[in-house]
Amino acid sequence: MLKTFTLSITLLLAGAGAFAAPAQKAAPLMVGGNFSSRVGNERTVVFDQQARDAEVAALNARLQNKDFAGTVRRINELSAQNLLDQRFYLLLAIAYDGLHRYDDVIYSAGEAIAVAPQDPRAYILRAQAYLQRGDYERSRIDVDTALRLNPRSQLALKVKHDLDEKNTALAKGQAPAAKQTKRTPPWLIFYFTALILAIAVFVYLRYEDVFRRGPKTSFNRKEVEVKEQYDFLRQIGEGGMGKVYEAYDKVLKRKVAIKRVRPELVRSAYVREQFLAEARMVALLRHPCIVEIYTVIESESSLYLVFEYVDGQTLETRLDIDGRIPFSEAKRIFDYVCRGLHYAHSQDIIHCDLKPGNIMIKEDGTAKVMDFGVAKKAMEGNTGARTVAGTPAYMAPEQQKGFMRKQSDVYSLALCLYEALVGQVPWSVKGFDIATKRIYPASKLAPGIPPEVDKLLEDALREDPKERIQSIDEFWSRLNAIEPLPEENLEQTHY
Repeated sequence: MLKTFTLSITLLLAGAGAFAAPAQKAAPLMVGGNFSSRVGNERTVVFDQQARDAEVAALNARLQNKDFAGTVRRINELSAQNLLDQRFYLLLAIAYDGLHRYDDVIYSAGEAIAVAPQDPRAYILRAQAYLQRGDYERSRIDVDTALRLNPRSQLALKVKHDLDEKNTALAKGQAPAAKQTKRTPPWLIFYFTALILAIAVFVYLRYEDVFRRGPKTSFNRKEVEVKEQYDFLRQIGEGGMGKVYEAYDKVLKRKVAIKRVRPELVRSAYVREQFLAEARMVALLRHPCIVEIYTVIESESSLYLVFEYVDGQTLETRLDIDGRIPFSEAKRIFDYVCRGLHYAHSQDIIHCDLKPGNIMIKEDGTAKVMDFGVAKKAMEGNTGARTVAGTPAYMAPEQQKGFMRKQSDVYSLALCLYEALVGQVPWSVKGFDIATKRIYPASKLAPGIPPEVDKLLEDALREDPKERIQSIDEFWSRLNAIEPLPEENLEQTHY
């Protein structure tokens, strides 16, 4: 315990100079405002460089006074207000180290590495956390990285010394047992040797063709198993994470969709493990309105995600063909979308990448939500899952800053409904004011859209997630209460 606290405080003092920055007036981090009649009454929240430095200095003082819990609490308060600073990640890692919450140290240090990969302190903290968890291999990787960045780092050398001691003690614990004082009879040795040779000859003769194929690694075998179990029929899609194929499962006699993740995304062992953990999490979702993940197959060069195959077309394809869809049909489609998202949120899973391309419309008119590939587990409290993922045109403001909440999916859902009814996202239609972020009402762009839809979209697209519609269930309740107009004409639009 004393060693852990000493490491935290030493890292804090070593980074005090790096955290300090000249106080200067900077542009505000965020300007609030909605597209409603409140335009012109903007409320500005300022978190400039001077304010950031003051907060970092106060957090440093808390850490020096061993107020680790207070440091975590204060950073979470700032994050909940979207008052962010990249230095918070390293401070969080130091605070969690003082609290001996090593899983949180690993997560926060990983975030610090993502924003400052040349800073050795985050690698040292994560190496120490891995060491405490007994994960010596990852600890060795991180401490070696820290020493490459700063060969003279005494902290890194100390962690390396502790790691060497652990490995030495482990090696001694696995030393062979003392020799038997009683000598084994020669006939017994001859008997077992002959028996082993006989078994080896039998195995060789029985599986001679296998031996002649040459050695294969476990990854080689898995790569072959993918091709042996599945017939890849055609490519049906491609995105930022990889290519999607229609395939046939020869064992279970059914069609499947297989996504082959791009090799460069999973080249790192750490990233591969994180991706697999998230895929296993999403694979637990079982709902009629969610495309199911059947299995995840790991190979040497990539990962394969095997999905339920759905006959139909995406909402994106439908809009490419028809331009837009009538409100009555959109209401029916989004009923299924809301059901699927409501279930995922009930399991504390945020989709993070909802868009028309991830809404599949079946031939019978029902719909399913698919591609939870970047989904995240909702964190406790209101700070959200900390990562940047998704498609920029459909991301909520807080999501673009790396903070995901369930309300972020509500924002993306509203954008999908707007595009389905109008034919374009709000940012690309005539009348959008980028200065005030005023979105032009959907009912004024295309006929057949009830005016009540404008208020629903306004409340779902508020910038502040606390002022936004708070749940998928509330969004659907309000949408379901809106009755279609008597006539809907898709031929006329006003953009």
